Amino acid sequence: MHAQFSASQSVEIEVPQQPTPIQHYLRQPQRLVKAVADPGRTQQLGDRQFRLKMRPLSFLMLRVEPIVDLEIWPDADGTLHLKSIACEMRGVEYLNRRFTLNLVGRLCPYKKANLLYLRGKADLEVRVDLPPVLWFTPTPILEATGNGIVKSVLMTVKQRLMHHLISDYCRWAQAETEETIRSNPVSGALSTNSSLA
Repeated sequence: MHAQFSASQSVEIEVPQQPTPIQHYLRQPQRLVKAVADPGRTQQLGDRQFRLKMRPLSFLMLRVEPIVDLEIWPDADGTLHLKSIACEMRGVEYLNRRFTLNLVGRLCPYKKANLLYLRGKADLEVRVDLPPVLWFTPTPILEATGNGIVKSVLMTVKQRLMHHLISDYCRWAQAETEETIRSNPVSGALSTNSSLA
């Protein structure tokens, strides 16, 4: 029995002014991953590729742990792109062999009324052949449960993005400014003053 679940989530975050533009921060995908995911559940596979071990999820009478490999890369204009490139479903081998996950997202800076914002959108789709034990579960229950789980995954990412990304960016920008001042006190001070003007 085939089932498909999907969800979309959008976000808009105001970005406080910092000496170093957020576009520079977005060119470092590893910082974004650490800001929005539990560091203990992430692994860097390459320059732009990461493995994310999601927390166990309960789907009706099944308990599974999805593992997703992601590719994250920036555009020249500062837009950050994300897509899933592989996935594994631990906990139920039947599902692991009959499961696909597609995640596509982007995060881009833009100005509105002289303020800087980050605007993001993510789309998540899961397709799975359900095990026989769930074949007689009413379709509305399957759909509501599956779509609810997929939506909750994106909502968790959104909440972490809103609570952690900007604070991490501000810490990073402050550290960059301090490093500039240490390595060249005169030009660093001038750069800081000009950015605040």
